[in-house]
Amino acid sequence: MPNRRFPLPPIDPHLIEIAPEVRDALQRGRPVVALESTIVTHGMPFPENVETAVSVEAVVRDRGAVPATIAVLDGRIRVGLDAATLRRLGQARPVEKASRRDLSAVLAARMPAGTTVSATMLIAHRVGIAVFATGGIGGVHRGAESTFDISADLDELGRTPVAVVCAGAKAILDIPKTLELLETRGVPVIGYRTDDFPAFFARSSGAPVPRRMDRAADIAALIDIQHRLGLEAGILVANPIPVEDALPAAVMERAIREAVAEAETAGIRGKDVTPFLLARLVDITEGRSLQANIALIRDNAGLAADIAGALSDQRRAAA
Repeated sequence: MPNRRFPLPPIDPHLIEIAPEVRDALQRGRPVVALESTIVTHGMPFPENVETAVSVEAVVRDRGAVPATIAVLDGRIRVGLDAATLRRLGQARPVEKASRRDLSAVLAARMPAGTTVSATMLIAHRVGIAVFATGGIGGVHRGAESTFDISADLDELGRTPVAVVCAGAKAILDIPKTLELLETRGVPVIGYRTDDFPAFFARSSGAPVPRRMDRAADIAALIDIQHRLGLEAGILVANPIPVEDALPAAVMERAIREAVAEAETAGIRGKDVTPFLLARLVDITEGRSLQANIALIRDNAGLAADIAGALSDQRRAAA
């Protein structure tokens, strides 16, 4: 059900196109799950990127919700993409990686762009989508005490009331510092059936979650109360990668250290760091990290659909 508890500044209709299926679902109070598109534009090679996006949308549908993949194409924000458009986006070159900061620029230049967590959250909230599934959030990068490299995802979580279902923070980050900053921003962090904060490819980062919940309905109730309180922060739902798809933490840590060292040597900075590291990890792990990435985003999408469905049911019952 659309979130009516916060004022939603209008987006000029010339700058946004909402797919009819998504618009109808929002108007009827049916569950909708927002999906980001950097997994298509920057997270995986073609054709795995498009195949994964299609399969993730299928998971959302199978669990009773409507998928709303968000991207920028032809000078417009697109909320909901058909298969042909997903394929076009997956092969677009050059293609931008757009956070909140970049949206105006890519729209003005009519550049195709995948939306990051921060941009997807912003757009989802503006159109009334309360639940969003992604792979892993950005956060505080290793060495941030020198580089000040901190993802815009954390500020967005602190000011945009959308629940983000993810496999924790990307393992390439400084996870303890990321959790500290989320606490500072007032963001509830929920471990879904876990007491340990997950680290993307690995089920545990070694850091505890502040709160554990074992049912999608309980998470939905928390989201609704957060909105009823008028709290503008998002909610982070940390869902560990399935046991059968997880990679050993020690193996991934060695691979990450190798990839980070290569990025530093190559002078890669800012928003180019994460795509570089993820691509190198695919090479270093001989494709195992790619398969893990696909598995975790599918699992997150399923949980997000369950939460969105429970939230819709609860709001209908209360109406």
